[in-house]
Amino acid sequence: MMKLIGEKVSLREATQEDVNELYYWKYEEKNQEAKKWNAPYISEGRLTREEYMNSWDKEYELFPCVPRLLAVIIDEKAVGTVSCYWVDKHTNWLETGIVIYDPDYWSGGYGTEAYRMWIDFLFESTPLHRLGMSTWSGNIRMMKTAAKIGMKEEARIREARIVNGEYFDSIKMGILRRGWESYRSKSCNRKEYRGELKH
Repeated sequence: MMKLIGEKVSLREATQEDVNELYYWKYEEKNQEAKKWNAPYISEGRLTREEYMNSWDKEYELFPCVPRLLAVIIDEKAVGTVSCYWVDKHTNWLETGIVIYDPDYWSGGYGTEAYRMWIDFLFESTPLHRLGMSTWSGNIRMMKTAAKIGMKEEARIREARIVNGEYFDSIKMGILRRGWESYRSKSCNRKEYRGELKH
């Protein structure tokens, strides 16, 4: 099982227990706080537990030994996911994402560490040229997290999303490989922690 180990957070291929825990957070937990921030304008159908389990196996690898989805583990519990999908294989461009469902772990640096480890892993393990992410202007936390790991705002589509009856901008952020290399060398000089890969 592949595992990336950080200071506060680990990323790993999900065990059956992890997937069960994530199913609870995604579909059964009553408050659903994460959905208020993580693309609330996209209506998702509810999967059965079996369908959700199976979804983890579909189109598993983007490259050899590079999964499209890992569980975010904090305090030995699965509390979220990091993910990615192709935008354009021809130009080596992936879109990426992170969600931490458990609000107890918001605003403590957990998401930033997990997202940085994921972006580092994707660039280190592949020939990818650019990684991007999409959010909405109400999700300030996600925009700050992306900026902290070196992403820049590249597009703002004005009033393209509606959340709770109010218009928000659609935000695109991204980082090129050369920007990541430059940012990483500065981060290493500042002795910021980067994840360690264990198979």
